[in-house]
Amino acid sequence: MTRTILIVALLGLSGAAYAQDLTAEQRSACMGDYEKFCKGVAPGGGRVIACLSKSSDKLTPDCKRVLTAAEKK
Repeated sequence: MTRTILIVALLGLSGAAYAQDLTAEQRSACMGDYEKFCKGVAPGGGRVIACLSKSSDKLTPDCKRVLTAAEKK
């Protein structure tokens, strides 16, 4: 149940930081970081992306890679 809620929350991320929906790869790569650093952040309006960005020096390499790739698109 919690996993489903988190996936739905991450799917809801859109806004200035992303022009597209998160892919399965992006959700998978950042799920642990979201749970660790941004668990209390409500999705929407780019809030989760902003939270992850604030913790960018602590993110896993996979999450950093997919977020960086998404920003370039």
